Amino acid sequence: MTSIPCVHRRTLIALAFAALGSSSAWAQAWPTRQVTLVVPFAPGGTTDVLARALAERLQGPLGQPVIVENKPGAGATLGAASVARSPADGHTLLMGAVHHTIATSVYKKLSYSFEKDFAPITTVALVPNVWVVNASTPANDVKGMVDLLKKANPPMSYGSNGVGTGQHLIGTQLAEMAGAELTHIPYKGSGPLTTDLIGGQVHMSFDTITPVLPHIKSGRLKPLAVTTARRSSALPNVPTLEEAGFKGFDMGTWFGVLAPAATPKEVVARLNSEMVKIIKSPEFAKRMEEIGAEPIGNTSDEMAKQIVADTARYAELVKRANVVLE
Repeated sequence: MTSIPCVHRRTLIALAFAALGSSSAWAQAWPTRQVTLVVPFAPGGTTDVLARALAERLQGPLGQPVIVENKPGAGATLGAASVARSPADGHTLLMGAVHHTIATSVYKKLSYSFEKDFAPITTVALVPNVWVVNASTPANDVKGMVDLLKKANPPMSYGSNGVGTGQHLIGTQLAEMAGAELTHIPYKGSGPLTTDLIGGQVHMSFDTITPVLPHIKSGRLKPLAVTTARRSSALPNVPTLEEAGFKGFDMGTWFGVLAPAATPKEVVARLNSEMVKIIKSPEFAKRMEEIGAEPIGNTSDEMAKQIVADTARYAELVKRANVVLE
């Protein structure tokens, strides 16, 4: 057996370490520790439910624990800001939502750019929003509820997951189209909002189906209409707002995973591959059906295009609603 000269051995070792230092080799070794998926809302809402469903199934393929960390506040921007500042090593991710495209126009001084400071991975699901009221509300349909809104003095209240979220803008859009006034009450998430709605502290909400579905089934909340162009398979007998007379009303909520912008492309590609496999699986589809969500699982580029389109779309609504925060 021919021995390798010492100088050659040193060269080979140096080359090996150089190879390991490349982004491709590093990505293959990733993750080296726990992965944290940040949810920018309180526990119990759709973002939280989807994140936990994904994290539970992701830790097997990654070979590391995947935990969900709730960081609510400021219309989902506090959690997003914390991820934007995190090391771009693929170990800290954001469970983002359409709310973040709205916040871009609502908050004058965001510490991050949703389009520039994040690398989209994939859209996990689309969830229709539903107009729900307390079971004791006299109205049983949209027409009856609009009549109540117009007569109410003081104005009736609706809750949302925070200023500048999708639920907030749905409320402002509906109030404008109905010719009525509503009082907006922001919460840190669907959990506390739904508790207050059932308790009568707030009159209504336009939340995603997931957190309110069990209470609709139990009779504690009444659904009046879904806010998307199509009816929801989870609530097939509930009309759309367009069917109820609000022409062109089509506002739903998508949820997706993002990483800090400088995360290696190979890591983003692997995350996309593993997540899409999970999202497209029959098991995950069944879970999504149970919570009224439509699984998506698209490419990173497709998610990025959606973010750009929605940022422009909601900028117009924010301008009309005059919802601006420092």
